[in-house]
Amino acid sequence: MQEHSSKVRTPDLKPHRSLFERLTALISPEPENRAELLEVLHDAQERNLIDADALAMIEGVFQVSDLSARDIMVPRSQMDVIDISKPIDEWMPEVLSTAHSRFPAVDGDRDKVVGILLAKDLLRYYAAEAFDVRDMLRPVVYIPESKRLNVLLRDFRSNHNHMAMVVDEYGGVAGLITIEDVLEQIVGDIEDEYDFDEVEDNILLLENKGRGQRWRVKGLTEIEQFNTVLGTDLSDEDVDTIGGYVANHLARVPHKGDEFEIGTLHFEVLRADARQVQMLQVEQRPPLVAED
Repeated sequence: MQEHSSKVRTPDLKPHRSLFERLTALISPEPENRAELLEVLHDAQERNLIDADALAMIEGVFQVSDLSARDIMVPRSQMDVIDISKPIDEWMPEVLSTAHSRFPAVDGDRDKVVGILLAKDLLRYYAAEAFDVRDMLRPVVYIPESKRLNVLLRDFRSNHNHMAMVVDEYGGVAGLITIEDVLEQIVGDIEDEYDFDEVEDNILLLENKGRGQRWRVKGLTEIEQFNTVLGTDLSDEDVDTIGGYVANHLARVPHKGDEFEIGTLHFEVLRADARQVQMLQVEQRPPLVAED
């Protein structure tokens, strides 16, 4: 009696690509660099394969690896600090009005940061317990201005730290940076019930040398506010925000790294997503003087 053997065919888990798909792959190879990859992602967003929020976060991840602490830090002149050389009653109103969760503690001088005070630790003061503010201070983490944000974010996570002081090449305090500042580069501005739309939040003076000044400006800053602080006269007839004004000037959504001139102002786009510009650096340059 002859035995018949039969082979069981397993289904092909890898579906065959059509001729059109194979030809497309030959004509449009995989992206070879970041610019090409972003181009593919923008095309995917336009075809509704990914939404604008997802694209913005992917772009933010790329930007984090390009930016350093000096690009997004709160400058030294804008830092909210507490001076522990003074009585608590003198600086407590500032703690309550700013409503930050952490404060650099200085000892008579902004360059002498002796620790970080958590606002929640002040509850012991109100509980009428024995209280010495110096005993409440957490260690200070110092980082150079050049530290990359992706490395800083990894350090924040591994050390369970939320704030770092940024120092310049001479060891002086240049500013501060928080984990929230870094995360905002990826997910956009994180606002809570204590955030207010104030001039000092939207426009930060970074440098003031001679006739040249440099600011960091949020894209949602109203043009009226921009004109008041920078002494300009940009029109707000067609748009309300400086981000909208820039988009109109370029006739497209601005991209990170775009640089252009408007009058005596030099603009550089620091952060933008698929929908809008989020952060600008603006430099006031003196007008050129014609030679005789």
